[in-house]
Amino acid sequence: MSLLLLAAAVIVPAGETFSCTPTHVYDGDGPVWCAEGPRIRLSGIAAREIDGTCRSNQPCPDASAEAARDHLVRLVGVPIGQSPHGHILVKGPTMRCHSTGSGRGSRTAAWCYSPKGGDISCAMVRSGTVLRWDRYWKNHRCR
Repeated sequence: MSLLLLAAAVIVPAGETFSCTPTHVYDGDGPVWCAEGPRIRLSGIAAREIDGTCRSNQPCPDASAEAARDHLVRLVGVPIGQSPHGHILVKGPTMRCHSTGSGRGSRTAAWCYSPKGGDISCAMVRSGTVLRWDRYWKNHRCR
């Protein structure tokens, strides 16, 4: 992992809208790395961790971590490889995202809209590979 990528991971303040051209996807709810710098934790959803486990404080979907990750990759772009750290490398159109604040660590929690996949959190819930997490979903509406 390059120092440039580590330094570029910024948390976008809550309420701000920003662009994200996806470059890496780790699992079904993120992080999605953006060429512009942020790393996104998709708002309102819960997926299995990439090792197949679920955290005790969040909803646990039946779908595998790989199924959720692969569906997210298809929503935001096309896979073009894999990093040594297990991220799927993607090439996709620039998304518009709206920050809900820190997604813990160096991640921005955000609702994202892709020209390819529409509202990403809604599309992931519809796929059945993740679950809606009411604690963070709040008043979000799918179009």
